[in-house]
Amino acid sequence: MNIDKLTLGQIKEIQSLLNHSEKPTKSLNEIVGEKAIIRTYSAGVWFGTVLQKASNEVILTNARRMWQWHTKQSISLSSCAIHGINHEKSKIAEPVSKVWLEAIEIISCTNEAIESIEGAKNASTK
Repeated sequence: MNIDKLTLGQIKEIQSLLNHSEKPTKSLNEIVGEKAIIRTYSAGVWFGTVLQKASNEVILTNARRMWQWHTKQSISLSSCAIHGINHEKSKIAEPVSKVWLEAIEIISCTNEAIESIEGAKNASTK
């Protein structure tokens, strides 16, 4: 192919191919400020407001460890982020002001899930 002799149609075709390979326009940090469930490498599952995110590191504020969780519907952690938790079967710790975590999964929560998790009683040994 001689690049100096490309037709306008060929140039448009190449341009179209290049446009499909562009990087996503959304930032990986768009979740900052949202309430989310975080699955970590070694510290379990947490719920809180994402204050900062860099690579796989996340800082949550008003963070609650979800020591034992059961979703209201379905079977997965992502279902907890959509539907909330079953209060009778779940054990959610009292909130800490801030926690640094190494995340492997970050799931934005719906308003229903936020109300459910924030409304959970603090777990105790009693």
